[in-house]
Formats: sequence, C-alpha cells, structure tokens
Amino acid sequence: MNIALIAHDKKKPEMVNFTVAYTTILKQHKLYATGTTGKQITEATGLEVFRFQSGPLGGDQQIGAKIANNEMDLVIFLRDPLTAQPHEPDIIALMRLCDVYQIPIATNIGGAEILIRALEDGYFQWREVVK
Repeated sequence: MNIALIAHDKKKPEMVNFTVAYTTILKQHKLYATGTTGKQITEATGLEVFRFQSGPLGGDQQIGAKIANNEMDLVIFLRDPLTAQPHEPDIIALMRLCDVYQIPIATNIGGAEILIRALEDGYFQWREVVK
C-alpha cells in the first residue's frame, strides 16, 4: 500500500511518535510524506520515506496528484485545527480528493490508530482491486 504521512508543525511530534509505535507495520508499505515530516520520520524510525515538498510549497498538491492518479491508498494527515494555515485551500483540496477518489484519510491520532490497525488486519485489500 502507498501511504501518505502529513503533519502540521504542532502535530509533527505526534506523527513521529505514531510512526515509531507502528514501524513494524509501516515498513511493509511504501511511505510518502511532505518535506520536514518525512525527514523527521526517517530520522526517528529509519523508515524509507519518499519526500515531497513541504505543504506550503506544494507538497499537499503533489500528494493530491498521486491520489487523483490512483497511486495513493491511505492518507494520515495530522492537522492542527487551532492554527491558521497559509495554504488552507490546498489542505481542503487534498481532503476533497480523498473523498472523490474514496481514499481513507485520518486527520487526528485517533483515526490514524484505527486506520493503521485496519491496515494491519488486511481491511484495505479492496484497494488492490481498485487499482
């Protein structure tokens, strides 16, 4: 499975902790992330992560393009709802693409935990049929 990992600045520590906790599951998949998030994940876990630009520089749009081309299976986007984001339209567009193309997305750690456990249990095999 192709998994996108994105985290706003105040959520990056949560994302790093999440990926450390689930390294054994994540290492079985191809990981993508926006700039700094990907760097921090790799440093903390040793996981191989393909890094796009940072979100404000177009990374969200690059991941959106993968979604539109049916090249992304799951998105974990730890959003900071209490801090204004200068690229908010890009964030909304990314979430809209997930809805349009039926890509599971979690925007908080609770949803991310559920998705990663479902991934571990094989509940995303339907994505292989879609491809």
